[in-house]
Amino acid sequence: MTPPTLRVLWEDWADRDIALPSYQTEGAAGADIRANLRPEDRAGGLVLAPLERALVPTGLRVEIPRGYEMQIRPRSGLALKHGISLANPPGTIDSDYRGPLGVLLINLGATAFTVGHGDRIAQMIVAPVVQARLEVVDGLGETARGAGGFGSTGRR
Repeated sequence: MTPPTLRVLWEDWADRDIALPSYQTEGAAGADIRANLRPEDRAGGLVLAPLERALVPTGLRVEIPRGYEMQIRPRSGLALKHGISLANPPGTIDSDYRGPLGVLLINLGATAFTVGHGDRIAQMIVAPVVQARLEVVDGLGETARGAGGFGSTGRR
């Protein structure tokens, strides 16, 4: 299967020395995305206080082929070591969006965290999209589970 091609455009202000999203290993599902901070924020970084959210710029815009989406997911190392996650995991970038690619980080840790210029802050997954067709019906098919919701299948 031929992988989809993402077209990438640098923002005018972006630092082109910051690496494009890249897969760190041969078997990686996600490509790491880096912070590309605006010039006025590069020296000191972007400080996130505990429970603070910030839209971190990447300096990129992307064109995703029709029939695909880009999912933005947290990096497990940042979550484990610092409590840094996404405010809306996974974030979804639709194929018809052409605006700036930003990453909505949140600091769930107990101390302030500084996002440095060029830091790997999230990962992106490109996945196929199926748009469902909705049909209103008078009833739904029966299953063994039925209407059982949260916790209905047991603890283990």
